[in-house]
Amino acid sequence: MTLSPLAPDSFPDLPTIAGIKLATAASGMRYQGRDDLLLIRLAPESSVAGVFTQSDTAAAPVGWSRKIAKTGTAAAIITNAGNANAFTGSRGDDAVHEMVNHLASHLDCDPGTIMVASTGVIGEPLDAAKLLPYFDRLVTQSNASWHDAANAILTTDTFAKGAHAKCIIDGVSVDICGIAKGSGMIAPNMATMLGYIGTDAAVPADVLAGCLRAANDDSFNAITVDSDTSTNDSVFLMASGMAGNQLIADANDPALADFRAALATVMRDLAIQIVRDGEGATKLVTIDIAGAKTNAIARQIGLAIANSPLVKTAIAGEDANWGRIVMAIGKLGIGIPTDAISIDIGGFAVARDGMRIANYDETPIAAHMTGQMIDLAVTVGAGNGTARVWTCDLTHGYISINADYRS
Repeated sequence: MTLSPLAPDSFPDLPTIAGIKLATAASGMRYQGRDDLLLIRLAPESSVAGVFTQSDTAAAPVGWSRKIAKTGTAAAIITNAGNANAFTGSRGDDAVHEMVNHLASHLDCDPGTIMVASTGVIGEPLDAAKLLPYFDRLVTQSNASWHDAANAILTTDTFAKGAHAKCIIDGVSVDICGIAKGSGMIAPNMATMLGYIGTDAAVPADVLAGCLRAANDDSFNAITVDSDTSTNDSVFLMASGMAGNQLIADANDPALADFRAALATVMRDLAIQIVRDGEGATKLVTIDIAGAKTNAIARQIGLAIANSPLVKTAIAGEDANWGRIVMAIGKLGIGIPTDAISIDIGGFAVARDGMRIANYDETPIAAHMTGQMIDLAVTVGAGNGTARVWTCDLTHGYISINADYRS
């Protein structure tokens, strides 16, 4: 797999998180010469939260893990890469049960405390029996790094994705580390492809869930590569409590402000890395919407632009065809007045109040389109609603990757 031209220079240096143990192994089920299994073990009394795909065809592990997330506690998360275990009927549920029962016997815990995530090809039955022999190694080895973990969950990704932030809760320093995978089938309707965020902070499960939902809205819910929402989207937030800070009972408590900001930073960093690794991507596109009636409408407009194949291919071709932005807004049919629309590209004015500006000069805009970072700004009225979304261009590379994904 050719490294994305938008890849970061290196994987960040992520510290270990007390109370969270990582282990990886190679089953060889689909990928050769690399790890494809990840086990995350959590200290007793850890809090967990999760957000999951809203797809009607959600995979078997999503249904299982969603139930556990509601309890706010878990002993472990097991992940396999290469097979999504989606659209596999009762066999898919059976595979999940085999995995958690076998692992629970090694961890001496209730199978109902082990969350499961899978990623890969949809529709192929998952033969759990081929994975179980490698669970022994996962249990006996718990010294993998976050980098090892990030590599073990990849599918069509060209680079491992990680992020880290430090913050203060009630005078106590805590760490937040995160990894994610995703490259195609990216248009989360609540989450991301797969994401794992761990912290040593002590945070009650209900508060943790509130923090996760809030950070998710402006990160994984604000990206798109190809407008396709996966069957397996899952984000897990784990808090071991080992930092020893005082428990905060309210997600909106000012004492958690720094934690919320740091969590948002980590999740936004991971989300943007996913777009940078969009299948075939050569350009990262940031779209800012202002003037909408509500933030929700602003995001709807931003995603309409971000998901337009005509907009994305124009960007790939470095063509400042801004008329396609106008088209993408109008096709929503939500009553945006034409004379309220203004457009900027790369900080240069293109249109104001529903028409191209006088003395329009495309020279600086054309130069901006040749870069790797493309900025689009659209105003649609005088409302207070704003949104920022991220996407990438649509190239021949996307077709090549997905035309032979299973081969």
